[in-house]
Amino acid sequence: MEDDKVKKLTTELLKTIGEDPKREGLIGTPERVAKSYKKLFGGYHEDPKKLIKVFDNEGYDEMIIAKDIDFYSTCEHHMLPFFGKAYIGYIPGDKIIGLSKLPRLVEIFSRRLQNQERLTKQIADTLSDMLRPRGVGVVMVAEHLCMKARGVEKQNCTISTSSFIGLFKKNINTRSEFLTLIKG
Repeated sequence: MEDDKVKKLTTELLKTIGEDPKREGLIGTPERVAKSYKKLFGGYHEDPKKLIKVFDNEGYDEMIIAKDIDFYSTCEHHMLPFFGKAYIGYIPGDKIIGLSKLPRLVEIFSRRLQNQERLTKQIADTLSDMLRPRGVGVVMVAEHLCMKARGVEKQNCTISTSSFIGLFKKNINTRSEFLTLIKG
């Protein structure tokens, strides 16, 4: 990301909305925005397939779940935040992933301009491609500032999305087990 370009554009944006970028409270804002954008959109510079190692599963054949994974993303339609919890489960084939890498997948894809539906599917598809598991389930529950602060202005609305692959899609008992376990 080009810091100087972000700073210049931020200064122009401040002027466009009627602000004085030289006002005391705004001095340094272009620099802070540039620094913030590096974090908020850092997922564009990370390839999960290069960062995440897989291991032999050593015979484990039951469901593995990571739940209550906090995430923060930015809506591609309004460039406003959405945030919530991700829940990931899979039943391994021959390979497993390091447990800390499940939240890492969420982080990589959430740090891009997104819509929640695509974000959910990207996580499921990447895990499926990398591990070739018997099944994958991803559920994401989020609050969208674009719905709270503008538009319909509904403060208590949450959005849930899911993506199921393999046994999680084909077998209702597997899906039910996953959904029950992420609630508790």
